[in-house]
Amino acid sequence: MAREKIESIFLLRLFAMVMVVLVHVTGTYASILPADGDAFAKYHFLNRIIRIEAGIFIMITAMVFFYKYIGQRMDWDELKAFYKKRALYIVVPYLVWALFYEAYSIYIGAVPFDLSEIGMRILKGESFYQLHFIFLIVQFYLFFPAILFVVKKVTFFRKYLWLFGMLIAVGYHFFNREYQLIPFTFFLSSMGPYLLGAWIGINFKEQKQRIYNKSTFAWVFVAVAAGIATVQLYYHLYTVSSFYLPGWTYLVLNLIYMMAGSYTMFRLMEIIARKWQPILPYVKNVAVYSFGFYLLHPIVLKAVAQVIPTPNNFWFHIGISTRFVLTLFFCYVIIWLAHRYFPFASLIFGKLPNGKPAFLGMTRSVKKYEEVRTSAQ
Repeated sequence: MAREKIESIFLLRLFAMVMVVLVHVTGTYASILPADGDAFAKYHFLNRIIRIEAGIFIMITAMVFFYKYIGQRMDWDELKAFYKKRALYIVVPYLVWALFYEAYSIYIGAVPFDLSEIGMRILKGESFYQLHFIFLIVQFYLFFPAILFVVKKVTFFRKYLWLFGMLIAVGYHFFNREYQLIPFTFFLSSMGPYLLGAWIGINFKEQKQRIYNKSTFAWVFVAVAAGIATVQLYYHLYTVSSFYLPGWTYLVLNLIYMMAGSYTMFRLMEIIARKWQPILPYVKNVAVYSFGFYLLHPIVLKAVAQVIPTPNNFWFHIGISTRFVLTLFFCYVIIWLAHRYFPFASLIFGKLPNGKPAFLGMTRSVKKYEEVRTSAQ
């Protein structure tokens, strides 16, 4: 009997993907709008409150893996297949785009041509501003079998994964601040949302049964309150510097928001997946491109920004909205065209479903959706 699918995965991917693009589209407010203006404060709030997308991506990465492997033996053959698939559909696209962005940066004069520096940036995930996250995800893939082994062996650890995730993330912050041993983004800094996702994956059936509990309203309140507090604290600590607090204060509050917000979104997306099942095929046909969106959107946004200005007046809002919509549209079109007509698109944009997709899945039947969903997960 086939295992139940986590339908909310595609809604979570779509939400996180859209938020990633929105963060980078709205980021231009900091260099255009006057810092003492009302619009600056509002865009600052928007740009910071939606920065939950990284936590969601990390959470669903662990959720899928632990849901699949917690009851499955990972022998040598399975381990080889696991790493082969990740190397082919994660590492190869990462290297392709890292080299592309290195070439682009050299072309525009942002960096000089230096092979040793290029190599170091690629190894540390610093070839372009979004690639550090892919570098982080690769680390989670590398260490997943070891974490899975510990989770299976230690019952107490498995029961309180989300709590251990928070403790590890905070502990790593203090450890590396003291000894400065790791000069790049390291996976231990994001163990909070990762082990939260592992906990959800292991306890998925139980968690799914709780989505209509009154506790969901409480989680929404906690997430919103933590988000507002995080944004306000960042604004006063780092934007206008109106007061001082130790750096760990923001770290802990942001971690609480990241985890509470990600968990709340899981519950809400499970509700949507249950109530609005007819939309899932269309959501799926966009969400499967989320990895490609992450890799592609910076260069598309730069191209769109060349023709859509964002002046410091009312037209700023129109320009931002237009950039956002066009960036999403062109990213989808480019990946869809590659998926449909280029035989090796998965080596550029990550694992894609088999077959030639219809645009936005408009002609796909529910039966076809089931087939594609299986191949994507």
